[in-house]
Amino acid sequence: MKLSVTQGNIADFQADCLVVNLFEGVTRPGGGTGVVDRALNGAIQSAIALGDFTGAADTSLVLYTNGTLSAPRVLVVGLGPSDKFDLPAARKAAAVTVTALSQLKGVRSAGAILNGAGIGGHDARAMAEAFALGGTTAAYEPPRYPARDEEQGLQHCTLVEYDAAKVEAIRTGVERGSRLAMAIGFTRDLVNEPPNHLFPVEFAQRAQRMAADTGLQCEILGEERMRELGMGLILGVSRGSRHEAQLIVLKHEPAGTEEEPPLIFIGKGITFDTGGISIKPSAGMDEMKSDMAGAAAVVGALQAIATLALPRKVYGLAICVENMPDGNAYRPSDVLTGINGKTAEIINTDAEGRLILADCLGYVKKYAPRAVVDLATLTGAIGIALGTQAAGLFTNDAELEAGLVQAADASGDRVWPMPMYDEYMDDIKSDIAQVKNSGTRTGGVSSSAKFLEHFTEGYPWAHLDIAYMALRGKGRGGFQPKGATGYGVHLLTALAADF
Repeated sequence: MKLSVTQGNIADFQADCLVVNLFEGVTRPGGGTGVVDRALNGAIQSAIALGDFTGAADTSLVLYTNGTLSAPRVLVVGLGPSDKFDLPAARKAAAVTVTALSQLKGVRSAGAILNGAGIGGHDARAMAEAFALGGTTAAYEPPRYPARDEEQGLQHCTLVEYDAAKVEAIRTGVERGSRLAMAIGFTRDLVNEPPNHLFPVEFAQRAQRMAADTGLQCEILGEERMRELGMGLILGVSRGSRHEAQLIVLKHEPAGTEEEPPLIFIGKGITFDTGGISIKPSAGMDEMKSDMAGAAAVVGALQAIATLALPRKVYGLAICVENMPDGNAYRPSDVLTGINGKTAEIINTDAEGRLILADCLGYVKKYAPRAVVDLATLTGAIGIALGTQAAGLFTNDAELEAGLVQAADASGDRVWPMPMYDEYMDDIKSDIAQVKNSGTRTGGVSSSAKFLEHFTEGYPWAHLDIAYMALRGKGRGGFQPKGATGYGVHLLTALAADF
């Protein structure tokens, strides 16, 4: 879907459908909605009076103009209570708008007034960015085999602004929101891809092409280089696959940040996880193509950070491995040695994500980072604790925790702080190595985070367990359609902007 901005009167705009809005509880529409209502001889007021439309959030109403306007249809979108209308609500209203338009057969073009920027009194640029992000994200279509006809459905939406003084700010907001939405879409494409199409080398090549397009520096480390560095944890996990592991390092280093310590993101990228020798049950294993969602989010976040030209140094590491159970695969009771010389006893080969992250946590020490945040679809237990409402946040630094909570509030990618008591370390003590990669059945989310903390090297660090945030079996409100959510891209971008 293409987004554009023009100055004019919404009632005069020619399109297949016009879109206006209404706050809950309003009985006499004003602004652009009022102009359209008068052209419709009070049809919107009549719907309100009859109780057919209240302006509640997540609702919409279709009216037919019968020649009274240049457009044959009008869509009225509910914004909910005006005192609760914020950026997340604006993004969701845009998603509802685009979803409703896409369900109207024959609608290829639409003209819309900007939610919340008129009578609502909100900043026009911020509302435009929210509209572009929410609307474009809702319009996302996953990869299909064979490819779907792109000419179907809504193709073009124009924001029509009456006040000429606001037009430039709205254009800026649309551009920023569209760039962030494009990065989220790139992440969703990676997560939604079949694992026979997206294995570690292919992932690395796509990241490399994206870096070339956006001006990011890109370095890719193969297994030969990992052996030279002593990355025995990554190499152990990769042993059972015929696809070589890849460590992708992306660097955003704008002018003037040469002496600045980098903010570093690390993403787990198991492009398919069978569980290895500790093989998973067959039911639900198809979803294990999403076990690289952390790596995809990091790559998407670096794309967004580069295209938005954020003025700080940010590095992103995506470690991509396939966890397979062939005759060379690593086994329970093996002992592996990481890049920093620390050893891990293998209890469960399906607890592989923490191993590959551990080597990356050791690798980034050389950059003397400002802070390090890793993202991983790490444990099923986090979903028992938090459901699909938030990622688990584990950290050794109060300032970084506060920054992530603030970024979560701004982005809508929710996080919830979880405990990191020293006693959780007792669950992963090994009789033969320094730590073991799996503890007891209880407290597994925190003991897995303690495992990762063991491999950190003195910098502020946070771990985000996103296992139940990366993929949805069914859509939610249009803003997060079925499949990959792109969780983490907006969160990391917001952190890079404000931390």
